[in-house]
Amino acid sequence: MIEKKIYLDIPSLVEFYGVQNININKIKTLFPKLKIVIRGNEIFVSGEENIIKKFEKFIQNLLKKINKYNKLEENDIDLIFRNEFNEVEFNDDILVFGTTGKMIKARNRRQSLLIDAYAKNDLIFAVGPAGTGKTYLAILLAIRALKNKEVKRIILSRPAVEAGENLGFLPGDVKDKLDPYIQALYDAMRDMIPGKKLNDYIENGTVQIAPLAFMRGRTLSDAVVILDEAQNATIAQIKMFLTRMGKNSKFIVTGDITQIDLPNKNNSGLLKATRILKNIKGISFIYFNKNDIVRHKLVSDIVGAFEKNN
Repeated sequence: MIEKKIYLDIPSLVEFYGVQNININKIKTLFPKLKIVIRGNEIFVSGEENIIKKFEKFIQNLLKKINKYNKLEENDIDLIFRNEFNEVEFNDDILVFGTTGKMIKARNRRQSLLIDAYAKNDLIFAVGPAGTGKTYLAILLAIRALKNKEVKRIILSRPAVEAGENLGFLPGDVKDKLDPYIQALYDAMRDMIPGKKLNDYIENGTVQIAPLAFMRGRTLSDAVVILDEAQNATIAQIKMFLTRMGKNSKFIVTGDITQIDLPNKNNSGLLKATRILKNIKGISFIYFNKNDIVRHKLVSDIVGAFEKNN
């Protein structure tokens, strides 16, 4: 057992401790094996040396966050804790302002890595469990590129639940048929583009909905092209999709290899692509895990429980 003193070099202790000490009480629950005593700008901690080292690194990352953004919320504490005490570096870029005026930016280290990968590569794979924000961030990057006039259109694609994309029996045009499968992408876009503007974009082709089966033979240029739920695209489909890339285009492929709905999981194009394309220059792979989940904190526990029972 050892004891250590940590000095809090921050402008506002209130921001660190939280209203009615909500933040510090949260921190104490994350380290139940340590005795933690707070005295002004000093934290006295006693316990096993290896746990104290982890605690020190964790506190350093919290201080980075509060010194950079002048605030620390309970959700920030959870996110930083789940990042396994890695160095926390956030991409400072505001991607877009939401329809409510809210600044939207990266929320954790791997989201920052995805933003950096997008700047350096034309093809990005974002792979990981639900709730990590990979699809939402892909939409953010596409909308920023459109607003900055870097591209002329955004193309959204997603496999239908059936591996063969048998959409013919559904009523309506192509957009109507795919709407149930693409709803998650619409929801993200509505956070960033007013409803009427989004409808105008869809009407004039600035935002296009393109089922994989309808992409054959096309060359997609001057666009950000997003393939969501790529784990349910077959090997032939994902090869066809990736070879649609034209000049001045960015392709973002998102998926979760733990949720493959194809009858034969080994036929997943995403699984194949992550194996055979990993060493090609200009292609980036960002792998998210349950520690990167930014939805309700229970989602991370749920994903972890299912992982243990596989």
